[in-house]
Amino acid sequence: MEGKEEDVKLGANKFSERQPIGTSAQTDKDYKEAPPAPLFEPGELKSWSFYRAGIAEFIATFLFLYITVLTVMGVTKPGTSKCSTVGIQGIAWAFGGMIFALVYCTAGISGGHINPAVTFGLFLARKLSLTRAVFYIIMQCLGAICGAGVVKGFQGSHSFDVQGGGANVVNHGYTKGDGLGAEIIGTFVLVYTVFSATDAKRNARDSHVPILAPLPIGFAVFLVHLATIPITGTGINPARSLGAAIVFNKGHAWDDHWIFWVGPFIGAALAAVYHQIVIRAIPFKSRA
Repeated sequence: MEGKEEDVKLGANKFSERQPIGTSAQTDKDYKEAPPAPLFEPGELKSWSFYRAGIAEFIATFLFLYITVLTVMGVTKPGTSKCSTVGIQGIAWAFGGMIFALVYCTAGISGGHINPAVTFGLFLARKLSLTRAVFYIIMQCLGAICGAGVVKGFQGSHSFDVQGGGANVVNHGYTKGDGLGAEIIGTFVLVYTVFSATDAKRNARDSHVPILAPLPIGFAVFLVHLATIPITGTGINPARSLGAAIVFNKGHAWDDHWIFWVGPFIGAALAAVYHQIVIRAIPFKSRA
């Protein structure tokens, strides 16, 4: 027991009380603030890496819609028991799991956004140029449309229509305000997690803590889907909502569609402001 107590004392006093804790532990020795991305960077348009990143976003969003919308098609099957269907939990796992896998695969090429709201939030934080942000959003939307289109081709019009094509709508019993609020908060959770998981300063400061960025991002998507599928089917990704709506193309899919753009963009903006001003306090840092 005496030896154990001694170990505890050594552990408690391993670092002096003057050792900075938390964000104040960061020093310039292991991290320097990256300069903000330029608003316009014409030189990008001549770079193959720029187009390669856009293609990566297209393919990733295509695969994301293909797997997730196809999973939505299996949420219920007429004449079968609930045990033979994926259910809401299965849908949530499909969305979260695909984001985990796709961010892992594409993060080194395009940053693994796979979501116009994420791209918008990172643009507001000056992590990428407007040129790249617009290009990413276009490619994400095109990939989403193609992914949902392939699902309809596999399922056929009748089966596809039974589940509403996986399109996002505000469900019965909820108001448009409820849907908008759910999308704002859900996207805030996602984009805030993205900022935290990819924060280079945090990685430098907490290098003793292994951080696999795609894991918390995918898990955030999973949890948000569990919470908000009953409200809106969970959008938090304008490209996902647009792709499903265009391919389904029925009246009610467009009735509330604005919610799935306005909500995620507001949520992403709030997350960017919160992270940059509150968490990082960048506007308050003294400039050398």
